Amino acid sequence: MTDNNTAQSFSDKWHKNTALAFDNTLDPGSEIFKWITQRNGFKNGEELREFLKGKKRILDAGCGNGRVTALLRTYSNPAATEVVGIDLTAADVAAKNLAQYQNVHFYTKNLQDDLADLGKFDYIYCQEVLHHTGNARKGFENLVKILEKGGEIAIYVYKQKAPVREFVDDYVREKIAGMDYETAMAQCRQITELSKALSEQNIKLQIPAVDVLQIPEGEYDLQRFVYHFFAKIFWNNEFSFEDNAVINYDWYHPQDCTRHTIEEVRDWFTQNGLTINHEFVDFYGITVKGTF
Repeated sequence: MTDNNTAQSFSDKWHKNTALAFDNTLDPGSEIFKWITQRNGFKNGEELREFLKGKKRILDAGCGNGRVTALLRTYSNPAATEVVGIDLTAADVAAKNLAQYQNVHFYTKNLQDDLADLGKFDYIYCQEVLHHTGNARKGFENLVKILEKGGEIAIYVYKQKAPVREFVDDYVREKIAGMDYETAMAQCRQITELSKALSEQNIKLQIPAVDVLQIPEGEYDLQRFVYHFFAKIFWNNEFSFEDNAVINYDWYHPQDCTRHTIEEVRDWFTQNGLTINHEFVDFYGITVKGTF
C-alpha cells in the first residue's frame, strides 16, 4: 500500500467489524458463497472440495478477517493441507476468528514486499485485495514468485466501471478519504439508506442502450441500475444495515482503489508465464485463474 490512508482504513474496518460477512461466506445457500464459488468456476461447494483435494499448501493472500480462509479450510483436508492467511492489517483478527481451525496459520505481510520466507504454495487465492495495494501488478508478481510449478493462482480485481460511476465514485472517495472511521461511516450510512430505499421499491426497468455512458440494453432492478452505472450504493438483504454500510465504506474510504481491464489482467498472467484456464467478468470485477 502507498503512503496514504489505505492501511488505516482497512485496520479500522476489520478491527471494528471482526465478524463481517463471516457466516454468510460459509453458508452454501448464501449469495456471497455462490458469488465466490461460481465466479471461480465451481458450481457448488463439492466442486470446490474436489479441486482442493490433494493440495498441500494453500495461501489466502489478503485474508482480512479470515472468512475465505475458513472457507478454504472447510473444503480442504486439515490433515493433509496447510492453509496460510496473510494480511497487512488484520492477521490478528483472522487468527482469533479461526482459533479452533486445524492446520491454519496467519502472518502479517505486505504484498508489495518479498514473500519468499512463506515458502511455496500449490494454490494461491488473492481476491478483492490487489486493487488496494498501490501497485496491483507488483503484488501479483510477488505472489507468482511463491507459486509452485504446476500450481494455480486465482485473483479478483475491480473492473473499470461506466464513466459516470467512475466519476461519482472518485468524487465521493475524495470527499471522505480524509475522515476518521466514524465520520466516514456516517456518510456511508446515508449512502446505504439510499441503496436500501431504492432496493425496497422493487422496480424493474427496461433500459435502452446508451453507448456513450456504457449502458447495455436490458432489464435492470432499480437499485442495481444505479449501482452498476452511476454510484456505488451497495445493498444486500442477507446482511444487516451496518454490514451493508461497512461494505460501502470499504469501497469509498481507502485511497488505494485501482480499477482494471480484462486485457490488462490477461497481460499480467501471460507476461509471468502463466496459462489462463478460467475468466469471469461481471459489472463489479474480473476473476482470472491461471496455472504456472
